[in-house]
Amino acid sequence: MNKYWMYVLLASLFEVCWVAGLKHAGNLLEWSLTILAIITTFILLPVSAKYLPIGTVYAIFAGLGTAGTVIVEIVVFGEPFKLLKVLLIGLLLIGVIGLKKVSGEPSEREGTA
Repeated sequence: MNKYWMYVLLASLFEVCWVAGLKHAGNLLEWSLTILAIITTFILLPVSAKYLPIGTVYAIFAGLGTAGTVIVEIVVFGEPFKLLKVLLIGLLLIGVIGLKKVSGEPSEREGTA
């Protein structure tokens, strides 16, 4: 996996953190970490989109962020488990993996516009 796909994965992870933070932050430290996660997401995502197909990057980012947020809400915050919700998240992840598989690897164009 190249570094730009790793940036997409990391941006998705930080998205899950800040979405959960927006809902559950209750003190200055938690709000600071939420803001840091937002900033990190919006640094990593544009860098990866510069070198990868933008439509695929956004679909994977949104899919992983959505799936991760639902999983964190169930596992960490006690959201009720619903089989249909989990099956649909699985379907979403299959689509995300499929998009990654059919997209081409980026050319190393660092330093070009």
